[in-house]
Amino acid sequence: MPARIPSWAWVTGLTVGAIAAVTVLGVQADRGPHPTASAAKPSTPATARPTPTPTAKEPAKVPDGSGTGRRIVYSLGDKRVWLVDASDATRRTFTVWPGTVDPDPGTYTISSRNRATTGSDGVEIEHILYFTAKSGVSLAFSNAVDGASPPPPASGTQTGGVRMRKADGTALWAFGTVGTTVAVVR
Repeated sequence: MPARIPSWAWVTGLTVGAIAAVTVLGVQADRGPHPTASAAKPSTPATARPTPTPTAKEPAKVPDGSGTGRRIVYSLGDKRVWLVDASDATRRTFTVWPGTVDPDPGTYTISSRNRATTGSDGVEIEHILYFTAKSGVSLAFSNAVDGASPPPPASGTQTGGVRMRKADGTALWAFGTVGTTVAVVR
């Protein structure tokens, strides 16, 4: 009479066999071809024009000749500022609206900061970072408290404020401590 196999042995044998089969199938699937799914594209009428795909615009490159290391770069021609870290990587770049008096190209430092005041154009401004003076006019970066974009045109008044959007002014205020280099380029 044949020996009777206990039921736990059957269960164990079946489990081991199932695990082995799954392992073999998994290895084969990993080595075999990998089909890719393709989505069916909806048909468009012949008269329909394709929608242009928005392209991410590359941020403007830091101008050559603006120095190295941690600095603020201000391009007079591009009306743009770059915040550059110690490894020469751009942390932020944005457009600005200069006043009527431009600084001469060169290297300056942030000499003082003022949290808020009234600009020479009568607009409440904040995040003021002074970096030089020219013809008796202080030149500084700032933003309007109300977030207004460009300053109104000066009517015969000399203004040295380099105005920017509020979010950019906040970022510049955090970056530009007293002594931070400001490189002004054409």
